[in-house]
Amino acid sequence: MITCPDCTPAQQYVLEQLQTHAEVTDKTALAVIMGNIEQESRFTPNICQGGALVPYDQCLRGGYGLIQWTSHNRYSGLGKFCERYGCDPSTLKGQTRYMINEMRFRNDLFAFQVNHQQVDYYMNAAYYWLGWGIYGNREIHTYSFLNKLK
Repeated sequence: MITCPDCTPAQQYVLEQLQTHAEVTDKTALAVIMGNIEQESRFTPNICQGGALVPYDQCLRGGYGLIQWTSHNRYSGLGKFCERYGCDPSTLKGQTRYMINEMRFRNDLFAFQVNHQQVDYYMNAAYYWLGWGIYGNREIHTYSFLNKLK
């Protein structure tokens, strides 16, 4: 199991869940996923695009949560998933569970489960998963996690 002793508790939780429930075992793949979450939300689950910290039902426009679910289907999917499975869509645990089970992630999961690829390979998969508009510091965050993952 890959660990991250220097990561925050939220980062450690997501890292463990990705390995246990999504069966992502490659260090570089994990670093790319973690780097993208860092870019999207800094691992703050109750963040609404623009920086407001609010419960799920109070983010009325823009993205919300760990990966900034923005489209109506993805945002409402988070709420419906948590309603169905008894989790809170404003929390790290609820959002991580949804993220790993969301169809969009599942459609691209096979790419993250391929081992021994370069950052660019996994970053391409992350683009299809997240559909980001701004690349930002994703690569910087990825390499930061690569240095911290053990």
